[in-house]
Amino acid sequence: MTAAAARPAPSADAPVCVLGLGLIGGSLLRVLHDAGRSAFGYNRSAETVSAATSDGYRASTDLVATLRQASADEAIVVLATPVTTIDDLLPSIAEHAANCLLTDVISVKQAVAESVTRLAPGVRYVGGHPMAGTSRSGWAATDPELFRDAMWMVTTEDHTDPDDWLAISTLARTAGAFVVPAAAGAHDRAVAAISHLPHLTAAATAAVGAGESDLALRLAAGSFRDGTRVAGTAPALQRAMLEANGIALLNVLSETIDRLIAARDELREKGSVEIVVDDGHRARSAYEAIAGAGPAPITGVAIGQDGWAQELRRQAHQARVWLG
Repeated sequence: MTAAAARPAPSADAPVCVLGLGLIGGSLLRVLHDAGRSAFGYNRSAETVSAATSDGYRASTDLVATLRQASADEAIVVLATPVTTIDDLLPSIAEHAANCLLTDVISVKQAVAESVTRLAPGVRYVGGHPMAGTSRSGWAATDPELFRDAMWMVTTEDHTDPDDWLAISTLARTAGAFVVPAAAGAHDRAVAAISHLPHLTAAATAAVGAGESDLALRLAAGSFRDGTRVAGTAPALQRAMLEANGIALLNVLSETIDRLIAARDELREKGSVEIVVDDGHRARSAYEAIAGAGPAPITGVAIGQDGWAQELRRQAHQARVWLG
């Protein structure tokens, strides 16, 4: 039995330590605290910590002290900082809170898992990614309702410890989200298509629209506003997210470019954009059918039974979610 396996399973209401109190991490701290769960956080910005404590939440700029408290409380530690910063945090977690279960809310999973394996190999880790956010950032943007009815991916590999998986899934459910089980690689490919690619197309649409003239921007309405919303996110945050998922993003970007080139050629040669418009309309209709139907629950799975992880993933690929 490994040291990790010998540790007791985390309780369903274990305290939670959030590292990073921006939009996602700060919103998580707020919703957990407001739900009555013991939660505290760290941020390197004294201004952010001051704002959080002024609002009645426990927060500190002292990373070591925060991690030592997490260790004493046997808390779940949540990485909620940009992916570019976690390599600096993981050695401290390994040193001061190695007994804690670790998760994250970062939009890529394979890169984070590889960093954990390399820099905190003794720490139990189950990845997470809430599909929620806005173009705003910082403590002032936080909202305890941010995760309400959102999809929260929880990494589900064949080797995932069932008790640890349940602990992270319970955390997501406490925040108001639905749990979507998925393997790290499948998650990264999916978000490249439905999250990271839209950041690039929003940036391109915004740049083309703004480059036309101020008249174009004055005339811009719903299509431009909605299609470019995420381009308003801080560029450094966008780059960190997109570049960390570079391989998967390259693949979907190549497909997108191929479709646009085909549309350009069809328009030039036939005066039509029928194919790309029809394909897009069918895809949007499929999305609306799934979103409008509400979350269908995963059924017939007992967490920890033989094949539980595979069955969760199989049903998740049928658009089902874990409700606990």
